[in-house]
Amino acid sequence: MAEQHHQPRPDDGAAQDRYVGGQDLTRWRTPIGRAAVRIAQRISRQLGPHTALVLILLLGATAAVLLTALTGEVYESVVEADGVAMLDHPLLQAAMGLRSPGLDAAVTGFTNLAGTVGMPVLAGLAMLVLSLTRRSWMPVVLIATAGGGSLLMTLAGKHLTGRTRPPLADAVPPYEYSASFPSGHSLNSVVVAGIVAYVLVLRQHTLRARVLTVLAAAVFAVAVGLSRVFLGHHWFTDVLGAWTLGLAWLSLVITAHRLYLTVRHRGTQSRT
Repeated sequence: MAEQHHQPRPDDGAAQDRYVGGQDLTRWRTPIGRAAVRIAQRISRQLGPHTALVLILLLGATAAVLLTALTGEVYESVVEADGVAMLDHPLLQAAMGLRSPGLDAAVTGFTNLAGTVGMPVLAGLAMLVLSLTRRSWMPVVLIATAGGGSLLMTLAGKHLTGRTRPPLADAVPPYEYSASFPSGHSLNSVVVAGIVAYVLVLRQHTLRARVLTVLAAAVFAVAVGLSRVFLGHHWFTDVLGAWTLGLAWLSLVITAHRLYLTVRHRGTQSRT
């Protein structure tokens, strides 16, 4: 059954995006959130809401890359310690026991969807369809920024850690030779699938639709990460780190958009 919304739904795109299941995204309950709104409003008054959004996203991307750099600095000591790193070799051995020519080919084809060719194509199609159906540039801004930030994080992490991938003898061809941490496929799939799901959820009016959308994005991202371990292209901790970093960046992008919605809404209120 469709949920009933009691708030007005103006034609303005930003106004339509304000509510998710009756939850007003422009309401901030924490002191940190309210402080962020005040800063965003100051920037908006000087530069305008759209420029403020771009600036906040750029600042968020810088913070995300710095977070990746910090993670890279401590990564080797973490994976060598007792803990999740102990799963790397057992999980790779378990994956090798499940392989067969047909399954290897199927998983390789699937993981290529999140590769250097497949993911940009999927992201581009999502931007095109969503921007045309919504008649707005906002999906383009959000998806392009999210994807670009995840690419920068991947490059920064690989450059700083230089972690060696699993042995080629344990991997399924075609082989990959860049640094192992973080898994770019895993990071990009979390970010791109996550931001597309967010944009879709903003205009979905039933709980069932929203749950299915988020679940589909999560299943896709998890499946991509596990496919990297199955093929022997990454250690499990490379994937786990990528998931964590991807969720952090995704949260920053969504927060930036919420700040934009808040500034637009309060600016409209002040003029009426």
